[in-house]
Amino acid sequence: MCVTMGDISDLDRQIEQLRRCELIKENEVKALCAKAREILVEESNVQRVDSPVTVCGDIHGQFYDLKELFRVGGDVPETNYLFMGDFVDRGFYSVETFLLLLALKVRYPDRITLIRGNHESRQITQVYGFYDECLRKYGSVTVWRYCTEIFDYLSLSAIIDGKIFCVHGGLSPSIQTLDQIRTIDRKQEVPHDGPMCDLLWSDPEDTTGWGVSPRGAGYLFGSDVVAQFNAANDIHMICRAHQLVMEGYKWHFNETVLTVWSAPNYCYRYIATLISDILNGERCPRHVNTDLVPEIFQRRIMLSQY
Repeated sequence: MCVTMGDISDLDRQIEQLRRCELIKENEVKALCAKAREILVEESNVQRVDSPVTVCGDIHGQFYDLKELFRVGGDVPETNYLFMGDFVDRGFYSVETFLLLLALKVRYPDRITLIRGNHESRQITQVYGFYDECLRKYGSVTVWRYCTEIFDYLSLSAIIDGKIFCVHGGLSPSIQTLDQIRTIDRKQEVPHDGPMCDLLWSDPEDTTGWGVSPRGAGYLFGSDVVAQFNAANDIHMICRAHQLVMEGYKWHFNETVLTVWSAPNYCYRYIATLISDILNGERCPRHVNTDLVPEIFQRRIMLSQY
């Protein structure tokens, strides 16, 4: 992709506008999505990421919490970020949240990685808020169409330093190796079943083998499944999002799976939030208490960095 100085100037202006939680014009959204598509189409289903990197879980349209993550974790491009999906739905600012992340991706493609969550779906967003928000804020569904087309180009997973596998949901009985993930045709709406669906919908469970997921999509997978997958792919651990955890993070299976949650006060409940710093494979604990003052209400959150 050829980016001119004029493109960079426009992008910087749009980023600053979105940082103020101000909408950009519909034609600017169209152009931004076109540029993002050129970048994302070149990325792998298992996108390589080098440490140090800050890994974030679900955001769900909580724009002011995203700003706080950047304030504490550092701005792009100074800090390298990996977001594990579910950028939209349920929160009040899904449009601004997704467009800011997308603009940062276009401006600094090597400093921010976006992978797909189960809410990056046409069907899901028509139920949980993003569709209605686009219609309300832009007066038509055109912006929703631009954004949902981009969802189809998002990577399905990432691998940090070849050792930490990052995915929104979890594993699939149809997938034993990372190479099998690399062969999936991701440029489509999330299917109702199959390996692509499982990666975005599955959850770890204190059991063995595979189980039926109460979500109606994906699977429950046990510690033995994780041990086999990690050994087969020579990886140390799996980092994923997808599940609300009150402390902001939760270890599973003797610290071989980590769930990260980055949407505090989700559905108006107090929840700690985590952004996960990985530096040369080492986890570095740091706890910061911050005041967060969004437009709607004030809340206190705790960010834990490790």
